[in-house]
Amino acid sequence: MQAQKTPLLVLLGPTAVGKTALSLQLAERLGTEIISGDSMLVYRGFDIGSAKPSPEECARVPHHLVDVLDADAPFSVTEFVARVSELARDFDAAGRLPFVVGGTGLYVKALVEGYDFNVTQEHTCFRHAMAGIAARRGNARVHHFLARRDPAAAERIHANNLRRVIRALEVTRYGDESISRACAMEHGTMPYDAHVIGLMRERSHLYARINERVEAMFAAGLCAEVQQLLDSGVRRDAPAMKGIGYKETAAYLAGEITRAEAITAVQTATRHFAKRQLTWYRGMPYIRWYDADAWTEPELLERILMDIKEWRAKGEAKDDGQDHQSAG
Repeated sequence: MQAQKTPLLVLLGPTAVGKTALSLQLAERLGTEIISGDSMLVYRGFDIGSAKPSPEECARVPHHLVDVLDADAPFSVTEFVARVSELARDFDAAGRLPFVVGGTGLYVKALVEGYDFNVTQEHTCFRHAMAGIAARRGNARVHHFLARRDPAAAERIHANNLRRVIRALEVTRYGDESISRACAMEHGTMPYDAHVIGLMRERSHLYARINERVEAMFAAGLCAEVQQLLDSGVRRDAPAMKGIGYKETAAYLAGEITRAEAITAVQTATRHFAKRQLTWYRGMPYIRWYDADAWTEPELLERILMDIKEWRAKGEAKDDGQDHQSAG
């Protein structure tokens, strides 16, 4: 008999579409908390440029996977799926509906579709080989390999942090993510009873919202935030500092471009990012789309809540059917 699946509610959509406001309302009405599905929100101190929920919003609804890593720590889709899977189990055990909100298409797709992240034999052999060299000839020898392949990473990672040195070498050799193309969905099953909500707007309206958001970020002190990060020792080549908004602002602060050029560059990069997000979403046919331009906010909220109620009723009926089969 097939085990009962954990329910999973997901709200996604391109950047600046209006996910934050809707997610807070949904979480409050559903009596649950929010799990961030945004790869930039994990970094501490990167607040304005990532459109991180404010302290007031986090007090209103608790958020998970926000402010959990330092700027120089890598964060991968593999780690995201592992962390969310654990949180989903905890939510479900506590009687709360797991609720993921975010726009990082690969992360959400991997979670919902059940991507296989088993490390290949080749990766394992490579790690063992590097560890063997370190044991025989010292950590500095392996660090030297990294310095030749990725000088910036070698400068950032101390030779004695062997695990991270080997991981960085692995990235240079195989790429950041080596995901098996096999996923649960391809075998006719998915790991969760997932209900995926997609929020959309007319393209020109979305782009106008993006441009306004970027201007608001600079007005809210993005330059001061980036300067403070740099002054605290965060390097320009740190993973978090490569995010949209941060690399351009750092370039402005270094005198490489003007403030106006930085704003324009961030707006352009964000629009391109939104376009890439929409491309990702086209490969996710199970998304239930809602046009935020076609409804008032209260109408949209009630429409989505009605559909969630219907989804949960179907899930509960299916669970009851399985329970009766077990009893029989």
